[in-house]
Amino acid sequence: MNLLTLPNSQALTTSIRATAQVFEDPKSVALLARIKMIAPSDANVLIIGETGTGKELIARYVHELSQRKGKPFVAVNCGAFSESLVESELFGHEKGAFTGAFSAKAGWFEAANGGTLFLDEIGDLPPSIQVKLLRVLQEREVVRLGARKATPIDVRLVAATNVRLEEAVLAGHFREDLFYRLRVAHLELPTLRNRPGDILPLAEYFVTEYRRRLGYGEITLDEHAKAKLLSHAWPGNIRELENIIHHALLICKNNIVRSEDLQLSSISLHRPREAESTGRDAHQSQLQEVLHAYFETGAPDLFEQLEDTIVRTAYQHCHNNQVQTAKLLGISRNIVRAKLIKMGAINALK
Repeated sequence: MNLLTLPNSQALTTSIRATAQVFEDPKSVALLARIKMIAPSDANVLIIGETGTGKELIARYVHELSQRKGKPFVAVNCGAFSESLVESELFGHEKGAFTGAFSAKAGWFEAANGGTLFLDEIGDLPPSIQVKLLRVLQEREVVRLGARKATPIDVRLVAATNVRLEEAVLAGHFREDLFYRLRVAHLELPTLRNRPGDILPLAEYFVTEYRRRLGYGEITLDEHAKAKLLSHAWPGNIRELENIIHHALLICKNNIVRSEDLQLSSISLHRPREAESTGRDAHQSQLQEVLHAYFETGAPDLFEQLEDTIVRTAYQHCHNNQVQTAKLLGISRNIVRAKLIKMGAINALK
């Protein structure tokens, strides 16, 4: 079995990242062949895939198959930093560059010099940083915040996203020139539901892994459990499968995982098409009525007010979670954050 695992995966039990990847399904086999063609070059790579499909695992494998193997591999989540900190984190800063900068600090590009820098959720980068990232990729050098001299770098960039950057480009949220610079080579990761041949091999791997961690003897999946795993839609992909197997091993009896031990998610990816269409049409009709009434008021700055209302309402719907709001609306977290700050919904330092 072709298997990839994250280093220190045992420490990532609360992470949303996939900690293992297999290539048994025909779609995965085709993906593996494409990786092996792309990896030896020094081209930038854009990895596209839903959360939990193993984007970081694939990025690490690209690094391992390249001439940069043995050199640094640095993984950075672009959505983990506020807009005020992301420039310093990526490009570094000099002493005194801003309040609290008591010493100089190299950024992630310098840390990855000679190796590979993996930028996850690249779509979350604010426009101002997108401009600077483009310059770094073109000039092969970084300028630390507060510095006057550029530092040459030799870094291969692998970026990842769980949103369609083409749509972000059309919406004006992502630079078109940066998109093409990143997408020299691209890898699209299929969801777990679209590569069913990987489900049972992954399940067996996680059974073995968690059996070892828990100090159990041999554990087996019965046929009904296997059938249940194969019929599930897996909205959370590999990470969801890992969590379900972990829980099943905690509650199973007589060293056998049965169907009832698998507590599958009730989240539905798709409603029946007819019901979905009917519901959508009804909501569309209601929305149009409200908009027509609003247009009659002749209020100034209509578009901006409507946009603010959409963002604010989505933020409340997502229980004040910026990441989930961004995912719901299909825009970056930094755009959501900027809107909320402008509206006064959150503090700029939050």
